[in-house]
Amino acid sequence: MGLQTEAEKRYIQDLFDDLLKSFNRPLTDEAKALIVKAFNFANKAHLGVRRKSGEPYIVHPIAVAKIVTSEIGLGAKSATAAILHDVVEDTDYSLQDIENMFGEKVANLVDGLTKLSGTFDSKQAVNFRKMLLTLSDDVRVILIKLADRLHNMRTLDSMPRNKQLKIAGETLYVFAPLAHRLGLYSIKTELEDLSLRYKHPEAYQQIDLQLHNQEERINYLVHVFAKPIQKKLYEEHFDFTISGRPKSIYSIWNKMQNKKVSFSEIYDLLAIRIVFKPKPGLSEKRQCFDILSLITDIYKPKPDRIRDWITIPKANGYEALHVTVMGPEGQWVEVQIRTERMDEIAERGFAAHYKYKGDNSAESEIDRWLEKIRELLQNPESDALDFLDEFKLNLYSQEIIIFTPKGDMKMMPKDATVLDFAYDIHTELGNKCIGAKVNHQLVPMSHVLSSGDQVEILTSDKQNPKPSWLEIAVTARAKSKIRDSFKQEQRKHIENGQEILREELGKLNVLPSANTLKKLINHFGLHTKEQLYAEIGMGLLKLEKLEEILQKKSENKFVKFWKLTFSSKKKSSGPVIDKKKPFLLEENPEQNNYILATDCNPIPGDDVVGYIADSGNILIHKKTCPEAIKLMSSQGDNILEAKWTRFKVLSYLSHIYIRGFDRQGMVNQITNVISNEYGINMRSINFDTHDSVFEGNLYLYVHHTEDLDNLLSKLKEIKGIDSVERKEL
Repeated sequence: MGLQTEAEKRYIQDLFDDLLKSFNRPLTDEAKALIVKAFNFANKAHLGVRRKSGEPYIVHPIAVAKIVTSEIGLGAKSATAAILHDVVEDTDYSLQDIENMFGEKVANLVDGLTKLSGTFDSKQAVNFRKMLLTLSDDVRVILIKLADRLHNMRTLDSMPRNKQLKIAGETLYVFAPLAHRLGLYSIKTELEDLSLRYKHPEAYQQIDLQLHNQEERINYLVHVFAKPIQKKLYEEHFDFTISGRPKSIYSIWNKMQNKKVSFSEIYDLLAIRIVFKPKPGLSEKRQCFDILSLITDIYKPKPDRIRDWITIPKANGYEALHVTVMGPEGQWVEVQIRTERMDEIAERGFAAHYKYKGDNSAESEIDRWLEKIRELLQNPESDALDFLDEFKLNLYSQEIIIFTPKGDMKMMPKDATVLDFAYDIHTELGNKCIGAKVNHQLVPMSHVLSSGDQVEILTSDKQNPKPSWLEIAVTARAKSKIRDSFKQEQRKHIENGQEILREELGKLNVLPSANTLKKLINHFGLHTKEQLYAEIGMGLLKLEKLEEILQKKSENKFVKFWKLTFSSKKKSSGPVIDKKKPFLLEENPEQNNYILATDCNPIPGDDVVGYIADSGNILIHKKTCPEAIKLMSSQGDNILEAKWTRFKVLSYLSHIYIRGFDRQGMVNQITNVISNEYGINMRSINFDTHDSVFEGNLYLYVHHTEDLDNLLSKLKEIKGIDSVERKEL
């Protein structure tokens, strides 16, 4: 690709000079010398290497370092590690070289970053665990990794489509939730928006355009809404700024998906933020509530939408007071009230949190969360991808407050059950849990807790964890502990089974040799000797015909070879796939090289993605399907873009839900539109009426989502129908 041109050298130097100016605090001569040394070293190490976009590779580490300093607020050592983060992996220099030149601290950061590179297959999930273990030493590894991912997302245009899908899926699955948990609000929002831009480009463009069209109206609303509030705050001598911002594109899209509403039906598009400098001598909390009181004197609040994150901050350190009020033109507006300190923590998260946190302050929720993650990591037996799933469970959870019988306060994720709470206190308490008294009322272990509940766990010595408990538990900690107890139980069964088999074979004067075990494993259709021992230990396998089984002749080697050869040829007969091009889903039944996933039931026209299964067939999932999101982030190399061709013969089952006001002839009018106007076949329809409001569930066979969308639009026009939506099957 050639070395750097003079123009590129000047451009790189300008970028580096810009980085040196981006630090929040003035650099010491020593710190500046360290960064300059790192830049010169990395620039030389990456010389001649270019990114997919064609620009010199060194541009990427400098950009990552700038995000680390200007957007996250970290210092010189982190910036140095960011500049060096790809040297060990991509060049001939070793970690030892880095340590010799830049010291142990920088080398440790680079080591942590090198462990998390590449893609999220099961091997990568193992590396992810290793990297999380470095949290116990230095959370900066995660923060630099987030900066690295953000710059990769900002420059994703130059990557092929299948790689874009993979990286965007991975980002939504792990990195955006991680940014959320570490309180990096603006980075989390940008990661989500960029992921959506590449995963669902049409939806992204549409919402972006609609927001742009509303810009003038939003600015007008902010001005009209803020005027009386500004007047009051000036009268009370507050030093403040008011700004308005629409919701992020991803959060609007997410709401449209979850609530099945259109863009125009989202009522709280607007949020107003008041950031003020606290007056001396008064508590920040009291001043925030004073401002809240001034606002609710002007606008009526929505009673259930006051959120106090100051008394008890969120787990990521976020503090603010939120209220939703009825603004001008009948518009609900969310108002966020923060001090300058709270605002910096909200935008910069973890780094700012520690800037304000004194050495003698109470242990923060972040520290407690990291402690729980470390505990999860200590278990070497848990499956790496399962671990990743459970880790993610703990990232986005909103918190509720639970009290013990003695009045101690515990933070739990929203939707946590009695069983989760029991395991949160102690493993043994969880293992022996039979229920609880919540606010002095007896409840089962599956009872979902609410904020403010006082909980006393009830136990029994005879109780032991059961597989069904995994359905009850919500937290990663509880699920992990339940699985641990199964593994201990499994070990007991294996030891017991081994002993029983040894005794039974001893009666026949047979040794438990490899050949003997192989015969038994094959006879019972198992895979490993551990499986054999466990099933004997649990009493699932009977050994009465042991002598007969052992006397059977082993399968002829030639027959075995023939079977293997035949089955392997059969397996590789799948289609030849070019991952760089969209995979076309054709109606031709002879093509028959793709399967529609049953968990999300995509129909022609849905936004879908393909997954290349071991059989060579391609499994088609909706892009929004949780299983697809998991596959995109964990097995990205087997993902490819899929596009429907026009389907005219084959039709697919869809579920439509209708709600409205009942009147005579309503059902007849609905079925008339479906059958006569659109010629769509119905499998079943069911209508139910309560107090003149009806609900209908219709199961229809359609060729394409376009037909379905047209039908839904037509049904909405029928007088008395309030909502029509497609439901998951």
